[in-house]
Amino acid sequence: MVQFHEHIITELLEDSNGGLVVTSSGLGLHKLISSLFLLHHHSQGCLLVLSATPPQKSSILLNCENDIQSQFSGEVPNLPSEITSDLTANQRLALYTSGGIFFITTRILIVDLLTHRLPTTAVAGLVILNAHSLSDTSTEAFIVRILRSTNRSLYVRAFSDRPHSMVSGFAKAESTLKCLFVRKLHLWPRFQVYVSQDLERDPPEVVDIRVPMSTYMIGIQKAVIEVMDACLKEMRKTNKVDIEDLTVENGLFKSFDEIVKRQLDPIWHTLGKRTKQLVSDLKTLRKLLDYLVRYDAVTYLKYLDSLRASESFRSVWIFAESSYKIFEYAKKRVYHFGRTDSGKLGLSKTVSTKKRKLNDNKKDEDQSTSTETRVVLEEVLEEPPKWKVLLDVLMEIQEERDKHALSGEEKYHLGDGDDNGIVLVACKDEYSCMQLEDCITNGSQKVMCEEWEKYLLSKVQLQALPKCNAKKAKEPKGFGVLDGVVASAPGKNAEVSSISKQEHDALLAAASEVSKRINKDIVGEDDNQKHVDGGGSVKVKGKGKKKKGSAGEKTNNDVAPEDDAMEGGCLNEVFLRKHNQALDAESSREMKKLPPVVFYALESDKKILDILKPSTIIAYHPDIAFVREVEMYKAENPSRKAKVYFLFYEDSTEVQKFEASVRRENGAFESLIRQKSLMMIPVDQDGRCLGLDSSNEPQSVIPQNLITRKAGGRREAEKEVQVIVDMREFMSTLPNVLHQKGMRIIPVTLEVGDYILSPLICVERKSISDLFGSFASGRLYHQVEMMSRYYRIPVLLIEFSQDKSFSFQSASEIGDDVTPNSIISKLSLLVLHFPRLRIIWSRSLHATAEIFASLKSNQDEPDEVKAIRVGVPSEEGVVENDVRAENYNTSAVEMLRRLPGVTDSNYRAIMDGCKSLAELAMLPMERLAELMGGQKAAKMLREFLDAKYPTLL
Repeated sequence: MVQFHEHIITELLEDSNGGLVVTSSGLGLHKLISSLFLLHHHSQGCLLVLSATPPQKSSILLNCENDIQSQFSGEVPNLPSEITSDLTANQRLALYTSGGIFFITTRILIVDLLTHRLPTTAVAGLVILNAHSLSDTSTEAFIVRILRSTNRSLYVRAFSDRPHSMVSGFAKAESTLKCLFVRKLHLWPRFQVYVSQDLERDPPEVVDIRVPMSTYMIGIQKAVIEVMDACLKEMRKTNKVDIEDLTVENGLFKSFDEIVKRQLDPIWHTLGKRTKQLVSDLKTLRKLLDYLVRYDAVTYLKYLDSLRASESFRSVWIFAESSYKIFEYAKKRVYHFGRTDSGKLGLSKTVSTKKRKLNDNKKDEDQSTSTETRVVLEEVLEEPPKWKVLLDVLMEIQEERDKHALSGEEKYHLGDGDDNGIVLVACKDEYSCMQLEDCITNGSQKVMCEEWEKYLLSKVQLQALPKCNAKKAKEPKGFGVLDGVVASAPGKNAEVSSISKQEHDALLAAASEVSKRINKDIVGEDDNQKHVDGGGSVKVKGKGKKKKGSAGEKTNNDVAPEDDAMEGGCLNEVFLRKHNQALDAESSREMKKLPPVVFYALESDKKILDILKPSTIIAYHPDIAFVREVEMYKAENPSRKAKVYFLFYEDSTEVQKFEASVRRENGAFESLIRQKSLMMIPVDQDGRCLGLDSSNEPQSVIPQNLITRKAGGRREAEKEVQVIVDMREFMSTLPNVLHQKGMRIIPVTLEVGDYILSPLICVERKSISDLFGSFASGRLYHQVEMMSRYYRIPVLLIEFSQDKSFSFQSASEIGDDVTPNSIISKLSLLVLHFPRLRIIWSRSLHATAEIFASLKSNQDEPDEVKAIRVGVPSEEGVVENDVRAENYNTSAVEMLRRLPGVTDSNYRAIMDGCKSLAELAMLPMERLAELMGGQKAAKMLREFLDAKYPTLL
């Protein structure tokens, strides 16, 4: 254990009430927590761990196992285990009282607390991870409030390694402390004295490699930044967003979307389509910058093609002045396209290429011309500059080890005797890991050719659907969806309109050749064709010269040696010679032994350094959290020799983002330090935090003016206000707010409704996203039908978010006609179909609690037993004490209510007077008039029943 971890644990143990710890990312939070677990004894009570993600659970458990094996030789403490919903209530109770350490979800824990299955005195403390995600309405705060009210000796220790999230919003750190009922805030940034001393005592050897980007990469990056700046200027014109936040540097981070969204959500319904689209465009542009330095040229072009197909008609950024450069440069990184009229090819000079010439025979036939115009598709397949650098670094590592081995310094090089010499390459995602592994195994040129073939085959797949529709369109059948052709085909139209017809046909021709070759390979025919055609290229005709690298490519070739340019000779010979040179290069690379390499995806969030114990680490995609993890690894293993390579694209947004992340983290800690000096945490006489409401007592739901109207203000004995809540509703935060209002929450499994306020009132709660989804699936109709069947007052509660607009759509978007896609039209039809349904609109969670309190003011308390039985048939299929449910044929009842003359006021009398629809049809006119309450209604029904059915001759 590093020393600053011991300081953190000491500070936490000094306060029996607990505290909130905020550290820099990557400082081994999982090791700190596992060390705290080892200090727990079962005699103290059980220790519950909340809000842990699966990677955090696995890291903590693995570290606990390692600590136990290294520190304990006699009595070994129990490892933390997990409490899941698969365990019965009695099994969970036995675990709670055993005094162990358990990972548990907030939903299981809050239900066990409210049903009194968990004795609060059996809990020694809570450990809450990811404290930056907490709020006063979160379920974690609900749990802490219940436990604090009955267990005064409980300690709460919360942890977070995202300081920038702790400063979002107003006084986030202070409100988090209050909702956890703790006083102490412990800040441990990277620049803290103890942390700096531990990590800088014996730092790893660092090699910073700056890889120059290619000319086209620089052009794409410049164009994207220009487009992003133009979009930000358009956002500033709206005067709806804080101008200080609208910078290109902030736009590089995902949190930028949250910043803009937080400011625009309350007025979202008042914004125009252009402003809404700008918010989405900024997210797209950030991805374009990220993917430029992360993926290869073909993958990047494929992503751009998907954007052009999906966003071309509504995006703002595509119509910016510099946007065309993004598509043009991305295309030139993969291939060049041109035409030859007299043997001259007007193509720009780039890296070594393969050329494909395609005869546009179809066009020649249509135009009936004798001119021999040839279409040339020149493959560029620009490799990412980092690929070559990675191979060079791996070879350098192996050469260095061989040199040490020959000179007898192997032991010095490896450090510990159990060092396995593994080289760890850290990438951003799994796709990059697999591609780099393929690049090292099979060669970069083969990887690029495979990606190019996949790109071409995707063109064929996209072309397949229009071809099928074209056959149907031979006979004129109108247009639009009548002949099976969708009127708007944005993908195809955007693609054909953005690149020339000839270029599109050339790509399809090349793709068809690739497809044919693959089919031949599958059936085992013409096995040698792939060696001649070089990966599916069309047969090459004519003569030409291999182009030398341009100035930008020479910069790139500072890292990658340039192939010798071939002068003269036919293109076939140059192509074959180039292919042989690649094979020679691959064979020479195989001759050189590479060290054992393991690729690691940073997005997996697995703590792999302590498992693999690598001697060399290559940060292919540098990340600030991973850098700290490497520092921690070296500080904990000072005897090991560790060498770290950082690969940065020179003058790229990758460098800018990395440096900005360091500045942003330091700024967040400086803000937290200032907030800590100004915090005011209310405490009681024992020094314990009183929470957000400065009181542990729940609020009363009885208005004070009602009390003063009776007996001179003498206070009545308050009755307990109860609300029956469905188990599934504890995924939301409304039960927490209701509990804050002083209501008793009874969690049960309900078949009908979400909240039962009284024997008459049943509430189905829908958030905005859930409302749209329920309408789309038809689930809402069934839910309202069940509520109307069992309860006299069915209520549909539509709950908006407090920080968002209290509106579905702007007034200008509401039409006069009923349309199937309009949410207002769907609600109108729902109310017409269920006249007794009541719709309540709530602005926020707290407004919902106030509405529930007012609805319950003159109602009886709900019966838990009856609420559970509603909608649940018995063994005979009949629901007890129910006069309107399964005792009747509901389909027949629905049909009865739709007959002429039958209304809401007389259909129950008809049901009491006859047992079936068949009996109803046989009733005489006098009996019908008696049941239906009048001759007019009876005559309408009799005429309908006696009407003759028209027959077809």
